[in-house]
Amino acid sequence: MEMSRASFGLQLLFLGFLIISSSATSDSIYENFVQCLSKHSSPFDQASSIVYAQTNSSFTNVLQSYIRNQRFNTFSTPKPLIIVTPSDESQVQAAIICSRDIGIQLRIRSGGHDYDGLSYVSDVPFFILDMFNLRSINVNITDETAWVQAGATLGELYYKIWEKSRVHGFPAGVCPTVGVGGHLTGGGYGNMLRRYGLSIDHIVDAQIVNVNGYILDRKSMGEDLFWAIRGGGGASFGVILSYKVKLVRVPEIVTVFRVEKTLAQNATDIVYQWQHIADKIDNDLFMRLLLQPITVKSDNGSAKTVRVTFISLFLGDATRLISVMNKDFPELELKKEDCMEMNWIESVLYWANFDNGTSVDVLLNRTSDSVNFLKRKSDYVQKPISRDDLEGLWKKIIELGKPGMVFNSYGGRMSEIPHLKPLPTSRWEHIQDPLHDPTCVQVPRGAYLNYRDVDIGVSHNGKDSYQEGRVYGVQYFMNNFDRLVKVKTAVDPQNFFRYEQSIPPLPY
Repeated sequence: MEMSRASFGLQLLFLGFLIISSSATSDSIYENFVQCLSKHSSPFDQASSIVYAQTNSSFTNVLQSYIRNQRFNTFSTPKPLIIVTPSDESQVQAAIICSRDIGIQLRIRSGGHDYDGLSYVSDVPFFILDMFNLRSINVNITDETAWVQAGATLGELYYKIWEKSRVHGFPAGVCPTVGVGGHLTGGGYGNMLRRYGLSIDHIVDAQIVNVNGYILDRKSMGEDLFWAIRGGGGASFGVILSYKVKLVRVPEIVTVFRVEKTLAQNATDIVYQWQHIADKIDNDLFMRLLLQPITVKSDNGSAKTVRVTFISLFLGDATRLISVMNKDFPELELKKEDCMEMNWIESVLYWANFDNGTSVDVLLNRTSDSVNFLKRKSDYVQKPISRDDLEGLWKKIIELGKPGMVFNSYGGRMSEIPHLKPLPTSRWEHIQDPLHDPTCVQVPRGAYLNYRDVDIGVSHNGKDSYQEGRVYGVQYFMNNFDRLVKVKTAVDPQNFFRYEQSIPPLPY
């Protein structure tokens, strides 16, 4: 049926009214927020300079600067009404109070490495509290501690430690652009976890802003909340300002190696044996396995196969490493010429895939060279995969042609710590790429919070939030989920700090 001109005109008029009304609402929210921020923060006259509305010419640049996943950098990706970039702790306090009073959800972004974008994307109207300006680091070698603000990166933390000492380090992740705030509050692990455990095992104090805008340290927040923000995800309980961490001793010489094996080079048997020794071998040794499909060329043409790359950090010299490997893992046939001795900070660069000889200053670079479309899944493996199942896995990887897998060995210190931390532990962990692998596990035995995965469940933060939260909460936290719920109920009963996988409070 042909639309009448009058009806068409009314539709255009109605659409125009919606656009004008939406714009007016956004302007009103911005003005109310800035006025509130000026009232509650210091210096009061800087409020407008740290708040970016969608109409601000710098809005897009600020938003995209810390998006680490191109899946959430599209035209259709929901955008925040406002981005707040505090440079002072009082501005964080004010942002919480004002967001709460206006009734807008607050997303907290540290480094932007949230795999499913939950720190900067929401389907409901939201603000982003972007912590990148709060990144001071104060290293005290005398007592072997450091205070580090949430907006700092791991690379910046490592650099500041290296400035003060060549025999100290910190056990955390291998990607230098990851934000400290999110990494530590989700547990934090890296290539020293078999010797020193998780990052959270070395947190001795913290500062958090609660829902009422008060800054609390360990003493004033209490041990329950202090426990919860070390592995339970701080964004469910408040805004982490900073952590005080205990540094660890590292030897003057460490050793790394990277050895590749294809299926024709007996990769199946080597991986099978690795599973049996990975959690029992010398605690100074960490081995990560990368599994990737490749094409090998020969005189007879080309063929698809799987390449397994063994990447290692050993807290000692090459001679001792070769002795350990010959005794416990001779199947890899590691030779001294495969090994590189270096100091700890050089190993940080090596694991971040920088070329040999790269200046340590590169750790101060907060931008990533490449930002890809990605999706990750994690699972905790409790018993070795059989040879037959490994061969089935190789066939599927070759068939699909794209998926990659990462196996990370636990054991060592991780086996000595009881399951009192909010997150799970196991023999070893693997990470999958389900964008290219539809066969990857949908219901894992356990999942790692810092490898955020909304496929295992989300909460709509309504009347069923506890039941919905339990679905993913048990995967991330196992038997500790209900303890986290009790802490949440005590510190944020109205559930202001919420997102799709936050810890829910108990229902009324």
